Amino acid sequence: MRVVVLMGGKSAEREISLKSGQAVLRALEELGHEAIALDITEDLCERLKEINPHKVFIALHGPYGEDGRVQGLLDLLGIPYVGSGVLGSSIAMDKDITKKILSFHDIPTPRWTCVRSTQEHIDWSVYPAVVKPADQGSSVGLFLVRDELELKENVRKCLEITKKVMIEEYIEGRDVTVGILKNTPLPPIEIKPKRGIYDYESKYTKGLSEYVFLEDENLIKTLQEMALLVHTMLELKDFSRVDFRIDKRGKPYFLEVNTIPGMTELSLFPMACSKIGIDFKSMLNMLLS
Repeated sequence: MRVVVLMGGKSAEREISLKSGQAVLRALEELGHEAIALDITEDLCERLKEINPHKVFIALHGPYGEDGRVQGLLDLLGIPYVGSGVLGSSIAMDKDITKKILSFHDIPTPRWTCVRSTQEHIDWSVYPAVVKPADQGSSVGLFLVRDELELKENVRKCLEITKKVMIEEYIEGRDVTVGILKNTPLPPIEIKPKRGIYDYESKYTKGLSEYVFLEDENLIKTLQEMALLVHTMLELKDFSRVDFRIDKRGKPYFLEVNTIPGMTELSLFPMACSKIGIDFKSMLNMLLS
């Protein structure tokens, strides 16, 4: 099969995307596919038409790759691709819209509000709180704030990289993520950052976080059911990774969903697949099928 791997892109997650893309590219070559790497360039449309791939594997993270724009281009060109379509990608990329939809379906999520300008009045009094861009991934621009002064300062920082900033109630507890592969929930993984919150540095620096598979069967079942419901309600396809926060009483709260999970050596989605006997290459074959 001739497969184009889209990687790189224009977002703040470019370096992570390149790592994901290279891992996918190597595995596809080892599987015997004709794998071709492409970056997001102005002549992307022409290059895709020249190559005429049987399928595209989108290994892009963040805006211009995970938000439906590339998916729309591929739809116009009639080229099939791995992953969610325009609608699901667009919705899931916006954490604010995602939470509004899932709240309608009674899925618990921390209280939140959004700010679009430094001149806007911020109606918020719950601390500590999390400040983050509403449309980025990989914990880019993620801050934990403890008072109004920190809140305003970090909202200002986030507005330098996004047009909409989310302020979210901080849930004291544990970070857990659940992957979905072809409508099958994977084993939940607890994330234990060794310092502070699970930010960009903790996520992509070896040794700064510990990853442990959950053993509580009741909690596992609850999280897997919630993750699959999120995946379904947002009309996602092929794969996703749903992030939760578990409070001290054991209640899970939905945080966000990643429609194109990372594929680096530290990525959680391949780790969860491996737990149930699906190695990296077998996972890719499933996604291409």
